[in-house]
Amino acid sequence: MRERLVKFLATGFGVGYLPVAPGTAGSVVGVGFWWALNQEHHLWLRGVLLVLAIGFAVWCAGEASEIMHHPDPSSVVIDEIVAIPLALIGLGTRWWQVAVGFVMFRLFDVWKPSPIRDAQDFSGGIGIVLDDLLAAAAACVTTHGIVWLVSWMKHLSA
Repeated sequence: MRERLVKFLATGFGVGYLPVAPGTAGSVVGVGFWWALNQEHHLWLRGVLLVLAIGFAVWCAGEASEIMHHPDPSSVVIDEIVAIPLALIGLGTRWWQVAVGFVMFRLFDVWKPSPIRDAQDFSGGIGIVLDDLLAAAAACVTTHGIVWLVSWMKHLSA
């Protein structure tokens, strides 16, 4: 029962078992998690909940990795779920900004430039989650740059 629950949570309620693009599906679930976090009006509480979720994801991904006998199973998407809110921090709810953040996160998560790729060298849950957190941080910076650039260009044309 415990192993089934760990796998259910680690696979993002089963979306990680999709035969095509499980990481992208997990990222979509992560957008839902980001939206739910944003319903909390206290910024400090959002931060605490995100840190707790990341800690849980490290534990859960590590447990699932052992259960599945694989160092980083592709079906484990809890790392994408908890990383997407980091990629979208500070953005409004304008659909295009969320879409840019989502695409940037997927780009950095798949491309994995160094040091994102190097984070996978850590073993267990920390290695599974850390590369996604770094990809999310890179996506966040890039997305905010794009949003700023678009706003600046709109200002110039006005």
